[in-house]
Amino acid sequence: MRIPSRRSSVVAAVFAGIALLAGCAAPAPLVQPPAAGGGTAPEGLEEFYSQQPEWSECDPNYRCADVEMPLDYEDPVGERITIAVKVFEAVGEPIGSLFVNPGGPGGSGVEMAESASAYFSSDILRNYDVVGFDPRGVGQSSAVRCYDSAQLEEWYGTEFDVETDEGFQAYVDGNTAFGEACAENTGPLIGHVDTVSATRDLDILRAVMGESQLTYLGFSYGTFLGAHYADMFPENVGRLVLDGAVDPALSYGEIIRGQTGGFDLAYRSYLEDCQAGTDCPLTGDVESGIDQTIALLDQLADTPLASGDPDRPVNDADLLNSIIVALYNPGSWPSLTSAIAALQAGDGSEIRFLSDYALDRDEDGNYPEDQGAFRAIDCLDYPVEIDLAAMRAEVDELTEISRLFGPYNGYGEVGCGTMPVQSTAVREPLTAEGAAPILVIGTTRDPATPYEWAESMADQLSSGVFLSHDGDGHTAYGAGSCIDDAVDAFLVEGTVPEDGLSC
Repeated sequence: MRIPSRRSSVVAAVFAGIALLAGCAAPAPLVQPPAAGGGTAPEGLEEFYSQQPEWSECDPNYRCADVEMPLDYEDPVGERITIAVKVFEAVGEPIGSLFVNPGGPGGSGVEMAESASAYFSSDILRNYDVVGFDPRGVGQSSAVRCYDSAQLEEWYGTEFDVETDEGFQAYVDGNTAFGEACAENTGPLIGHVDTVSATRDLDILRAVMGESQLTYLGFSYGTFLGAHYADMFPENVGRLVLDGAVDPALSYGEIIRGQTGGFDLAYRSYLEDCQAGTDCPLTGDVESGIDQTIALLDQLADTPLASGDPDRPVNDADLLNSIIVALYNPGSWPSLTSAIAALQAGDGSEIRFLSDYALDRDEDGNYPEDQGAFRAIDCLDYPVEIDLAAMRAEVDELTEISRLFGPYNGYGEVGCGTMPVQSTAVREPLTAEGAAPILVIGTTRDPATPYEWAESMADQLSSGVFLSHDGDGHTAYGAGSCIDDAVDAFLVEGTVPEDGLSC
């Protein structure tokens, strides 16, 4: 995702999930691998469902394996890919396997499993083997590769004046080059990282782990994957929890409009909290705070500010990146407040740090090798059309939704419209007829997955049970509310909470 600047010059504002830990260490053989073959395999896929991966002890309390999948489910006898799996073994006697996905798309379930003790309660860790997996295209699995770190650094720093026809064409050409690099460096996988294929992978993983039903906790994009699973394999649904739901029926444009409003609502909540204190750098009321933020963005668009790195002054996109990443977690709000205060004092170093964190750039200038996974997956899930007049009109519509975020959120269709493989997906409601109860959680001021998306997903799923969290930040589980208790009781004991439970 790239966000156009207020000055209509397109700059980068992509940010990935938090990188937790690195992958498996050198393997050592396991004595007792888990039994495979839970459930019945679809015709033609029996070999995949019955495979016995070579499990290894990769860290204390962990085991790892690579599981084979068809590259193309329409041609299962053709080329194969691998899915990396890392299992945090239960502290007690496990009642089963809990599959987890942190979102993205492009988030690493392997890394999530590596930090299982930070994510999940003692009840979960005592009763479940936590199964983290990197979906196709991601991380340690067969992965998307586009630009290297040097190329990404140049790409993220390039600006295009999309209000002129020449500048817009240059932006299209730049995105086309990025897509061509993805195709060249990834190979045929670039056309097979869609969510439907990843869903089929997940059912094979369920069987390989010896489970007849899937127990699953998915966050953000992980809810999109989980809802697809429930719709495609309703008879295999065990206990599914979908936190921070993505409405599966929405188009690309509807997603952008929803997120524009979501981030606006979240930033207003941040400003209320900031201005309730004594040292908020954005003074007055909320509208005044937005005015001051826009003024800072305009100032940085005109004159980037020194950041401590003479080659990398901060511009308006860096400030926007910093705001966006901080809104994901209220615990980051003090860091944003400090960075804005420093910015007003002429010091851009804290904004530089937050923006780099948002982009997953380390201090040596390196980016994750699979930085293109988000775009590759998203673009196979959402059909788009490059229509310049429509996109320019869309910017006006987005600005009506949010005068702060709207001017930056247009022209996103270019990123997907220039990818080498175009989406043929049809966005429609997912009902999962016949599935067991599925918990769907929405947070009232979630910036990235607005509350109404969770309400909609719960309504679409025939067995959806809606849980409401009155709070800030992205997703609810782990925030210390009664949501945690309800989720744990559901996963461990099978207790279905009251539909509409509010915390």
